[in-house]
Amino acid sequence: MKTLIIAAHPDIAHSRVNKSWLNAAKKDGNFVIHEIYKEYPNWQIDVKEEQELLEKFECVVFEFPLYWYSYPPLLKKYFDDVFAYGWAYGSKGKALNGKKFALAVSVGDDEHEYSKDGHIGFSIEEVVTPFKSAVNFVGAKLLPSFFAFGFSIDPSDELVENSTKEYMKFLRDLSFS
Repeated sequence: MKTLIIAAHPDIAHSRVNKSWLNAAKKDGNFVIHEIYKEYPNWQIDVKEEQELLEKFECVVFEFPLYWYSYPPLLKKYFDDVFAYGWAYGSKGKALNGKKFALAVSVGDDEHEYSKDGHIGFSIEEVVTPFKSAVNFVGAKLLPSFFAFGFSIDPSDELVENSTKEYMKFLRDLSFS
């Protein structure tokens, strides 16, 4: 079964990193790409359609740039709307039980800054705790995440190309998780 990639970049046309990742995944042919900012430019999420889409896939990757130590705002709205009571959680909400979720996150700062000694003071794993909590809450399984750092500091072609190769390896390895 193919993996669904839910891409949440507010300005993918001007992205170098996330656009490169998505282009590589599209070329591969083993992944279904769903770009929510393109799908919902008016922010009116079709909840039923999104729930049906999630039900079709065993593995879902949420790909996005880190925004103020969190998700981009439309992705937050997506979780608020789509992971609804009675569908994703609650006494009858079991639709996501056993699904596999993973993150693929591009980060502007250096990885060292995401440590106790770094400027941020928290690890990237700590920063994405709300996502981990949501996954646990809906009964899904959290797979390893992919984090790529340093794009605001060194946005070189080499860094983008290397991260894209690593991203594709990450995606292919998910099928064995």
